[in-house]
This record gives sequence, structure tokens and C-alpha cells, in this order.
Amino acid sequence: MIAKIINGTKIALKIQNKIKKKIHKRKKNGLFQPGLAVVFVGNNISSKIYVKNKKIACKKVGIISKICRLSISVTEKKIIHTIKNFNSDPTIHGILIQLPLPKKFDTQKILRKISYKKDVDGFHPFNIGLLCQRNPRLRACTPLGIMNLLKSYQIKIKGLNALIIGASNIVGRPMMLELLLAGCTTTIAHKFTKNLNQYVKNADLIVIAIGKPNFLHGKWIKKGAIIIDVGINRLKNGQIVGDADFNSNYLRASYITPVPGGVGPMTVTSLLQNTLYICENYYDKKF
Repeated sequence: MIAKIINGTKIALKIQNKIKKKIHKRKKNGLFQPGLAVVFVGNNISSKIYVKNKKIACKKVGIISKICRLSISVTEKKIIHTIKNFNSDPTIHGILIQLPLPKKFDTQKILRKISYKKDVDGFHPFNIGLLCQRNPRLRACTPLGIMNLLKSYQIKIKGLNALIIGASNIVGRPMMLELLLAGCTTTIAHKFTKNLNQYVKNADLIVIAIGKPNFLHGKWIKKGAIIIDVGINRLKNGQIVGDADFNSNYLRASYITPVPGGVGPMTVTSLLQNTLYICENYYDKKF
């Protein structure tokens, strides 16, 4: 079996074009133009790249972006004050804290200071709670992007045995809730999981997000499994690879996401979707 490649770049562009048209129509009708604030603390090189890409993506679709750069010496009080200012700014509809924050800060405490109405990353306990109660509003960007990919390729997942490898708050845990909502029988594996191979070989759908290059080998998986690779790893030779070994999985899976060009573009696109969603619902309709 040769897997069909799920082209995240192609699907992301389609969704972004729809967002762009909606925002153009809003401007034409004299409505608010969506605004996104990004709070970036420190000098993490990867974070700088991510923030730059988000700014470019916003400009492309017509979202106004404000980048607030704070030095690594900034106090937690100052970060919280910055967030509160954006919470009360009517021109800002979405707020995100670029992660990871320097280790000296309490990340969860800071994230909770973002108004749940402007929680564009979908990390606030209120929004995670709504997803848990099967009533999602603002949803974590990477899991939302994955669900949109599966939908775009008309992959029917209801009733499938789904395995998530990685239990982070950003991907693994909200992904589990998304797949439960979609009707999958869902298992989540983590660093304490014993006999991981047994779970892998029984899975119809695997989402892997652990940050270990080429960890998941095709010989482990069930023939015809769907592989969604969230990992982005740079090897010593400069090559970018995922958490799943693409070549071996490609020969056994039915569908697979490449790295790069799979889940990554959809994460950024989900951020744009959420920003527009907030603008349309919480503010236009006083949701």
C-alpha cells in the first residue's frame, strides 16, 4: 500500500482565501477588521521565526497584528499588565502568548490572564472545559487544524481506534477531546506508557507529537493506518523531519502528513480562523 499524502499547505491556502474574502467583505461593509496581539518574551530564535510567520499570515488575509516584544528581564507583573491592556482594547480580538516562555515564569498563570473571549490559542480552562463538555467555541489551533485536514480529505474517522502519542496541553490533551467528539475510541500514550507497540499496532489513526525525530516506524503500524505527524525536528545535516519515519510509514499507511507541509500550515491557519471567529461572534453579535 502507498499512502495518500495529506497536503496541509494546499488546504491551508484554501481556508486562508476564504478568511481573506470574509474580512474584505467586513471592511467593505464598515465592520471591525480583526486584530491579533502577540506577546513575545525573550529571544528564542525559533519563536522569532514563528512570530514573523504569524505576522505575514495575518497581513495576507487582512488581520491587523500587533507584536509586543518584551525583554527576558521583564517582570511577570509587566506581562500580566500587558495582557490586561489587550483584554480591554476593542481593536484586539485575539491574544496569544508566544510559547515557550522563559522558565522563570508561571506559564499557566499567565495564560489564564487572557480573557477567555480573546483566547485565540484555545488554552484557557473555560474553552478547554467547553470542548470537554462537547460544546466547543475557541479550540486549540493544532488539533483544530488536524480536524480540518481530515475533513478536507473526507476521511471518515467515526468509530476508529485513535492513538495520540504525546500528552501535552498544546496538542495531545485537546486532540484527545477533539477525537472523542468526532466519535473515535481514543487512547493517549505518554512517557510512562508501557508496551507502546501494542497500542500502535491496533490503531487506525495515529497522531504523534513528541519531538523525537523519526520515532514512529512503519513496521509498527497497522496496514492502512492514518498517520498525522505533528513533530518538527531539525537533524544535524539541516534536514527537517517529523516524529514519524516518513519513508517506512508511507509504504503502509493509507494517509500520511508530510513534514514540512502537513500539520504546520494548518496550525497558523487555525489561528487566523479563531481570530475571525472571535471578531464575528463575541463582538459583532455580543456572543
